[in-house]
Amino acid sequence: MQNKGFVKVFALLLALVCTFYLSFSFMTRQYNQRAAEYANGDTSKESFYLDSLATKKVWLGYTLKQCREMEVTLGLDLKGGMNVILELNVPDVLRSLANYNQDPNFNKALELAYVRQASSNKDYIELFAEEYRKLDPQARLAGIFSTFELKERISSQSTDAQVISVIREETKSAIDNSFNVLRTRIDQFGVVSPNIQRLETTGRILVELPGVKEPERVRKLLQGSANLEFWETYELTGLYEQLVTADAALAKLLNVDEPAADSTAVAPTVSADTTLTAESKTSEADSLLAQLGEDAVSPQESASAEEFQKEHPLFSKLQLNADNSGRIVPGPVVGYALKTSMAAITEYLNMPQIKSVLPRNVAFKWSVKPSEVDEQFYELYAIKVTNRDGRPALGGEVVTGAVADFSQQQIGRAEQQVSMTMNAEGSKAWARLTKDNIGNCVAIVLDDKVYSAPRVNDEITGGRSQITGHFSAQEAKDLANVLNSGKMAASVNIVQEDVIGPSLGQEAINAGLISFILALVILMIYMCVIYGLIPGLIVDGALLLNIFFVMGVMASIKSVLTLPGIAGVVLALGMAVDANVLVYERTKEELRAGKGLAKALSDGYKNAFSAIFDSNVTTIITGIVLFIFGTGPIRGFATTMIIGLVASFLTAVFLTRIVYEALLAKDKLKNITFTTSLSKNFLLNPKIPFLSMRKTGYLIPAVIILLGIISMNVVGLNNGIDFTGGRNYIVRFDRDVRTDEVRAALTGQLEGSVGVITISTQNQVRISTNYRIDDNDPSVDQDIEARLYRGLTDFLPAGTSLEQFTENHIKSSQKVGPSMAEDIRNSAVWAIIFAMFCMAFYILAQFRDVAFSVGVFVSVLATTLCIIAFYTLLWKLLPFSMEVDQTFVAAILTVIGYSINDTVVVFDRIRETIKTYPKRERRQVVNDALNSTLARTFNTSFSTFIVVLCIFLLGGATIRSFTFAILLGIVIGTYSTLFVATPIAYEIQKWKIGKAAQGTLKTARS
Repeated sequence: MQNKGFVKVFALLLALVCTFYLSFSFMTRQYNQRAAEYANGDTSKESFYLDSLATKKVWLGYTLKQCREMEVTLGLDLKGGMNVILELNVPDVLRSLANYNQDPNFNKALELAYVRQASSNKDYIELFAEEYRKLDPQARLAGIFSTFELKERISSQSTDAQVISVIREETKSAIDNSFNVLRTRIDQFGVVSPNIQRLETTGRILVELPGVKEPERVRKLLQGSANLEFWETYELTGLYEQLVTADAALAKLLNVDEPAADSTAVAPTVSADTTLTAESKTSEADSLLAQLGEDAVSPQESASAEEFQKEHPLFSKLQLNADNSGRIVPGPVVGYALKTSMAAITEYLNMPQIKSVLPRNVAFKWSVKPSEVDEQFYELYAIKVTNRDGRPALGGEVVTGAVADFSQQQIGRAEQQVSMTMNAEGSKAWARLTKDNIGNCVAIVLDDKVYSAPRVNDEITGGRSQITGHFSAQEAKDLANVLNSGKMAASVNIVQEDVIGPSLGQEAINAGLISFILALVILMIYMCVIYGLIPGLIVDGALLLNIFFVMGVMASIKSVLTLPGIAGVVLALGMAVDANVLVYERTKEELRAGKGLAKALSDGYKNAFSAIFDSNVTTIITGIVLFIFGTGPIRGFATTMIIGLVASFLTAVFLTRIVYEALLAKDKLKNITFTTSLSKNFLLNPKIPFLSMRKTGYLIPAVIILLGIISMNVVGLNNGIDFTGGRNYIVRFDRDVRTDEVRAALTGQLEGSVGVITISTQNQVRISTNYRIDDNDPSVDQDIEARLYRGLTDFLPAGTSLEQFTENHIKSSQKVGPSMAEDIRNSAVWAIIFAMFCMAFYILAQFRDVAFSVGVFVSVLATTLCIIAFYTLLWKLLPFSMEVDQTFVAAILTVIGYSINDTVVVFDRIRETIKTYPKRERRQVVNDALNSTLARTFNTSFSTFIVVLCIFLLGGATIRSFTFAILLGIVIGTYSTLFVATPIAYEIQKWKIGKAAQGTLKTARS
């Protein structure tokens, strides 16, 4: 074997990398177990324990927070949580860019483009331009979009192409701004390992939040408006006295049944030598702080921590903003608090009795991120409300642009800053605001969170100003994006949503692990039974190493492990066996030819290589198509399958060979025949006349497809909401229920179509409805949950409240909007067509014979149509869901890749035989190829079938339809290789040979 040293070094380095990344998962698991033991079932205590250690270095110099980010991440279907696809309202963006122009043709074009978008592959902006030209061919878009805000980019002389280019840039900017706003909100939400990414589709953003248990809160968080505001602020030195009074008043309120605390007590952060640093403060304030300081006593000296918390409930949670010497730091920052204390502090400060002792126009807002000193503490700002209606001093709608750049300092050092511009109205208001607040701070607030509060040095005129604050390059860019986000008046709608409860996620983990372990054990035993103990154990070791490599690579690229992903790993293992089966079957042939064991193994690996390589490449092509066209769990399946196939190629082709060569060198292999008493004579030299049966072989799939066409017109397919749009709810009851009774109970509550089917057990159903699916109002989900509750009250335990129903009985929910459903449906069709042509072109490129390419294409088409036919014939008969959705399409694509494995092996043997015996009659060549590879075909198909059957039976209801389609595909794909693909290739080759013979005969006669 060539390059043996390189393979060993590469495998060793890969093993070290995998070990490194997988070690983080084991480390975080230990800390999660400690947190669970500490909390004893209290989730808030568990979160507090983990948060308190977040910045502590726990493994190889990495903090616990970093370790948790590098562990193998479980998908929503395993961990529970929420998956949302948001769509930016592009028509709203165009209206905003046009300054809400009331031109009737403009608004009509927006409406028509929105309608056309549901059935067109063009983007919305292109459709809008077409519709506008249809309504008024003489009009120019510049007349609509040459607004004051865009005057520097669009003039009255700009062409439509130039205007469309600017619109596209502004739309992309709006998406980028929305992405930044959403990312900040999600970070604030406190989810571990969130995922937010832009999708290829214009205006769509994917958000995955593992472990989320409050979907309604998330919906409000994601769909809230990006509200940019500029506020005047208070100085802490001017509020200190009132805060001390508020703390004492709060102590009396919270301890009404106990002796009142001394009202002269003071916050522990202000020491005895506290002094004011603001020159504008009076000596009266100085003397007051001094007096308070004299009375101050540390809690360690005067009382226990519990007593101190009773005496100072506010200051026990809020650490006042003071320096190391105890002096108050001037500025609007009141103090610092842990994230876990923020809600309680906010509640305290909003109590009427506390507000009464504070200035009437003071409001408190938290910083958007923790302070730089310690990443666990957030800053509390004191905001001054100067308008009677409670509005800010200046709104973000006046900002027309912001950019991150550099300012040149006097000492020659460049510093990051954010430069912003405002419209004419904003310039005047900004000048007034800065003039009135020279020496004070102005807080920049987005969505009620303070991003910065720079101090004003001079009046700023002209609407141009710079914000500095020792920003990093990324911080300056983010702040510029925040400022820009305030100018876009575009709503964000949820077009697809999946919510999975934690209990359902745990069940999925259990089901996935059981099916995975059982499938692995069966594979290992099967290889030992068929090929002997030592060859079987070598393959088993390669399979275990394959799993190790797959998990390690997934951890290194931060891929998410989903339930379909586990199915992808198991399926990749089944396909990995194929490579070893090919090698072993070829080795058996070489042994029967009289070669020695070492030579037989060498030739077995050599002769099987091309078939292994081609079959892996075709399946990887399928995985790439899946990854491109799929979303969420489908991408997870594709990722694990691709990684698994690459890993199997390394382990099966190279590492097992190194093991055999090492054993042969030490003379450890004796009397190895790669057979057992059970498999010794199995399919030995079969003589089945496959080509003689080809007409019957064509007829069977033709009949199945014909029956499917009839059923499609009579019954149709059971289309899931991925293709139709709608909502799914999985509801679990405390007793068995009948689907017809549940459907009848909901008919009066939910208008439109209502479907109810049993999921897994008789006490769990999935309810499907298209009620109000076109309505983007955030309150719709609450309305539907309330209607479900009213309709299902008779099936619930007596006294169950709406809150208990949504938390305990609704295990998961899913929403797909009409526009998203249309896109998914179109993508599915194109994915299948694209995959078929990819397979055909690859075979053509490899075998350089159109006969093989046509045979593959017809075989794949027949397999696909047969599976669809079985789904339309059986979905009303079988006791599990047979929906046609994204997972069904993933199964079809998987089958396409898998079925070609068989075909490639047969075609490779035909090609090899033709090269060796070019004059042999083609019918004999094809029949011999089919018979000589029949043992491999059976062993691979049977082992993969058993593996997928384990997943089908034990993997859970969510992937049962997916695995059933693959089971059908294994059987039909194997049949198609034997009776469709190869016979068709033979027919074409026979025709070509006959035509060539006729041409030769004519030439000879002439």
